[in-house]
Amino acid sequence: METELQLLDAIRKGDRGATRRLYERYSGHAMAIGLRYVPERDSVRDVMQDSFVTILTSVSKFNYRGEGSLKAWVSRIVAHKAIDYLRAHERISYVTAIPEQADEQEEPDVGGVPPDVLTEMIGRLPTNYRMVLNLYVFEQRSHKEIAQLLGIKENTSTSQYFRAKQLLAKMLNDYLNKHKI
Repeated sequence: METELQLLDAIRKGDRGATRRLYERYSGHAMAIGLRYVPERDSVRDVMQDSFVTILTSVSKFNYRGEGSLKAWVSRIVAHKAIDYLRAHERISYVTAIPEQADEQEEPDVGGVPPDVLTEMIGRLPTNYRMVLNLYVFEQRSHKEIAQLLGIKENTSTSQYFRAKQLLAKMLNDYLNKHKI
């Protein structure tokens, strides 16, 4: 298989087949990221199109930092485009207060939950919870970084994450109990 560096070199030399290979190589991964943020497939297709336009028009500026850095860059662009899409198409409101009596729920074991079911559950979370959860868990952003990116306070990010975890844990426990996993 062609390395990321070889693929980048081919794209930068104008090899149109290389752009197709880039898309084929990362479109599935990008779609999975998009679906975590925007659960409607038709809307994710719009996000994907915008993402790959940005990727292909910016690839000459991409600073290669080793194998895996291209995939990470593609992932960040898709996540940002998905957030931009949500900002433009959905009304998002944030709650800053963390409940005083936090349910000390045991975190469910997600090992028995198929990835597509987990993605669907994340998609059912309110938009604000879903964005913070994705950024914190999957993009490994700090609450400070999330707050800056979304234009919210750091404690708002923390409370949104806490609430997202609570809702997701309930959905997971319901699923696990229903399927006796």
